[in-house]
Amino acid sequence: MRMKVQFEGDLTSVRAGILELMNDLRITEATEEKDLIIHVEQHANQGETDLVVTLEAGQQGERNAYIRYTQKHQFFRGIGLLVQHVQSARGTQAFEIREKQQFDTIGPMFDLSRNAVLTVSSFQEMLRKMALMGLNTVMLYLEETYEISGEPYFGYMRGRYTQAELKSIDDYADQFGIEAFPSIQTLAHLEEFLKWEPVKHYKDTKGALLVGDERTDRLVEQMIQSISAPFRSRKIHIGMDEAEELGRGKYLDQNGYVSRFDIMTAHLDKVLAITRRMGLKAMMWSDMFLKLASESGSEHYDADTEIPEDMAARIPKDVDMVYWDYVHMEEREYESLIQKHRPLGCNLVFAGAVWVFNTFGVNYGLSLHATDAALKVCKREGIREVYATMWGDDGMESNPYIALLGLQFYAEHAYAVDTPSQEWLAERVKFCTGIEAEAFLQLKYLDETPGSELNNQKQSNPSKFLLYQDVLLGLFDKQTEELGMNAHYAKLEEQIRSRRDHEAELDYVFEVPEKLCAVLKSKSELGIQLKQAYDANDITTLKRIAIEELPIISGSVKELRAAHRRQWLRMFKPFGWEVIDIRYGGVVSRLDTASERILDFVEGRIGHIEELEQERLLYSTSNRFANKGAGWCSYYYRMASPNVFFHVINPF
Repeated sequence: MRMKVQFEGDLTSVRAGILELMNDLRITEATEEKDLIIHVEQHANQGETDLVVTLEAGQQGERNAYIRYTQKHQFFRGIGLLVQHVQSARGTQAFEIREKQQFDTIGPMFDLSRNAVLTVSSFQEMLRKMALMGLNTVMLYLEETYEISGEPYFGYMRGRYTQAELKSIDDYADQFGIEAFPSIQTLAHLEEFLKWEPVKHYKDTKGALLVGDERTDRLVEQMIQSISAPFRSRKIHIGMDEAEELGRGKYLDQNGYVSRFDIMTAHLDKVLAITRRMGLKAMMWSDMFLKLASESGSEHYDADTEIPEDMAARIPKDVDMVYWDYVHMEEREYESLIQKHRPLGCNLVFAGAVWVFNTFGVNYGLSLHATDAALKVCKREGIREVYATMWGDDGMESNPYIALLGLQFYAEHAYAVDTPSQEWLAERVKFCTGIEAEAFLQLKYLDETPGSELNNQKQSNPSKFLLYQDVLLGLFDKQTEELGMNAHYAKLEEQIRSRRDHEAELDYVFEVPEKLCAVLKSKSELGIQLKQAYDANDITTLKRIAIEELPIISGSVKELRAAHRRQWLRMFKPFGWEVIDIRYGGVVSRLDTASERILDFVEGRIGHIEELEQERLLYSTSNRFANKGAGWCSYYYRMASPNVFFHVINPF
């Protein structure tokens, strides 16, 4: 049953956004037989409050509500708060909410460069959720997934956005008062462009540009011109993070040794000259300056690092520095690292994360606790601009939709002096997304398994490596033996299934996690069982595994693949799916080979199975997992095999 409302007041700036949100809010406009009259009023400045939402008491017939807001995006949060209250059990009660926005700018950064490029319609759906949350910015991370005239290999076959598509996203965001702007790379992280032979003249190393070359300078100007053109915003993120390889390839051959700091600052000066000329306000990641100032020259979070005065003096002050930090759990750690940035003399921006990196799920244990500590410190330290990054490392098996609880937490923090309550967060995310908070939280257990740290602080990702590891090779079997992974995933499958709501628009995002559990409840420990049966010469068990269990698991993997394909093609452009498709194909093929190898052994065609003869070793003996535990692996090719997937003779 849709609520019938009538708006009164000046709706000029918000009318288009209201029309887009009608379905999400389940309201219709009416002039007769209306349930609610909403009086809308914009104020230039409301002092201690930016947003006031009021509902008068009443039981039947027309009731009056008031939304008084300062900035456009706050109106959409306000109408969400109003409708949320009216549609709740307490909807007949009068109420008033007064909120003061704690950050000038807050919103997500979507990684659109690691294969998963959101379609325009999917992006618009995400923007509607963001509008109801009250977020007011979105950063599009685009390494080379956008068009540049005259550079056909830039984003080739990678799902790059056209100028028209980016303008469409920007126009849609603007309806809600959300500022969209691009984040690109003007120095490193350009492996996917520089891999092409026809553009080798731009390449210093595998992923870094050959700075100082006139052709590179022209390319960078084209990048900035092309990517800034579709957006209203005059902001641009120029990247420049993790450029450790800078100057160590072709540049070194041509120029001899030059310090990375000298190379970087010279290039930064050129890039900023371009952005200034185009009237753009630039920001960049800060990590390279902290690394270069550290004793090792590579440590981002070194507690002993101090920015020297001579280094600080050479860094331009009109570029904002983005301090990114996704891992610390204590407020004092953020306080310390923020202070280490102060000598740079630049405006400081903070970027945290909702951990969808390198997993099928979301590490909510780490994400929510780290976010809470970080944002409380940012408020005290006067940091006014905050982003929630959602990286898609190693191909993006996950997606930003299952991270919406984390994004909601950022939004609620932005309108609260202190930490928002779990009850309020749960109510808000249910209204804004249609999904219960507990349903989202179940996804953390894809990786927060037996053997992981509390809140998965060390970022275990068994949901990925247990799927992709080979059952005959068992690379992670020693790491996970005796942890009860099969039982864990069997229980989680039921928990995810029991919390699904098939009437909810976003319920489909839980199909992949549920079907992944259906695979892992059998596959997680199969390599361990195979090795034990082989060592005991248990022919009966080996034959049963080959004939019964392996084909069943293979069927479950095929069902998972089909669900994942449906999900991907609903959210993302098709480019990049082939990578995940190939990975699933590899799992199925290796399960088939395992079955054949075992049958050859039990039926006497071969005398032994060499793969099962090998001793199982720990995958990692680093302090990160104290020689045991669920573990972490960053790359698919290291999960699937210890053998050579590719060999690069000259990585530069």
